[in-house]
Amino acid sequence: MAIKFTPIATEIARAYQAGGADAYGMLPERKMSDGQAVPCRHCLQNITAGATCLILAHRPFPNLQPYAETGPIFLCADQCAQGGGGDLPAILGSPNYILRGYSADNRIVYGTGKVTDTTDIQQAAEALLVRADISYAHVRSASNNCFQVRVDRA
Repeated sequence: MAIKFTPIATEIARAYQAGGADAYGMLPERKMSDGQAVPCRHCLQNITAGATCLILAHRPFPNLQPYAETGPIFLCADQCAQGGGGDLPAILGSPNYILRGYSADNRIVYGTGKVTDTTDIQQAAEALLVRADISYAHVRSASNNCFQVRVDRA
């Protein structure tokens, strides 16, 4: 099965980059990147040292419900091109991540969450997405649970 890594939508990134409120109704914080683990969730590239980045609360789900986790993400402060596709994104540079499956109604599918070696993410995501009860998966930080990128069927 072919998969694709899906970043946050361009219209959402542009709203944040234009100073729009985050998931908590706050304005994104602007900071200078130190170049160390500052992954943009739109271009799926690491934000280089010295570039301005945004830090904000993001909820990668369409509506509020008990499983709609909200957490901090980074974005390029300036407009960037949307990343994504079938290749492992550059932002996934840690040794491992949590990979977790979600249902069509955006609920966690119990038993699917697992710390996965980065080199195994594509294969593990393919194995999840062959299941009829899983609509998509999230790659999340294994140490902080922060949303990194969504994985969909290609």
